[in-house]
Amino acid sequence: MLTVVIQAGGHSSRMGQDKALMPFLGRPLIERVLERVSSIADELVITTNLPEGFRYLNIPLFPDVIPERGALGGLYTALKVAHNPKVALVACDMPFASADILAAGRDILEEINADAVIPKTEHGLEPVHAIYNRSTCLPAVEAAIQADKWRMTAWHGDVNIQYLSYEEIHHLDPDGLAFWNLNTPEDIHEAEELARRLDQ
Repeated sequence: MLTVVIQAGGHSSRMGQDKALMPFLGRPLIERVLERVSSIADELVITTNLPEGFRYLNIPLFPDVIPERGALGGLYTALKVAHNPKVALVACDMPFASADILAAGRDILEEINADAVIPKTEHGLEPVHAIYNRSTCLPAVEAAIQADKWRMTAWHGDVNIQYLSYEEIHHLDPDGLAFWNLNTPEDIHEAEELARRLDQ
């Protein structure tokens, strides 16, 4: 059973407003992300510190359990509020988020009894498009926060992390778009044009 958690965050200085609610092909960006990943979810959750704009979605909304702890705090919240043993974490600003990559990670997690499956590209790790075992990752992340660590990788040495390779990712995402996160209005325009061309 899999909980998919969309991290909606809050105000984006480079966007000028909440990224998740920016229009993308005529509707809020978060709706596109939800649509792309909902097929693999047994439970859908949104984490946000500005819930008012998302109530219309009728999806459970949760603020950060430990405020002002950055990305690691966001992961902690996702693991804490999920009801299922496996948790997929997805950022709200990834218009080409891939259910196929997440499903592959879920399957690997089960097959080799890993604690997390995180894509690894030439740009580094993609922890906000990854799969986590709630029972083992939650205490490790909590311990890292209690030790005043901030890096998203601060707890990795305490668990069994499996990395999705470039070859595995490319097979599932040949256009290489799954991890593209939008930070500016120009990014949104470019991604919309690309989505129209690819018809996706």
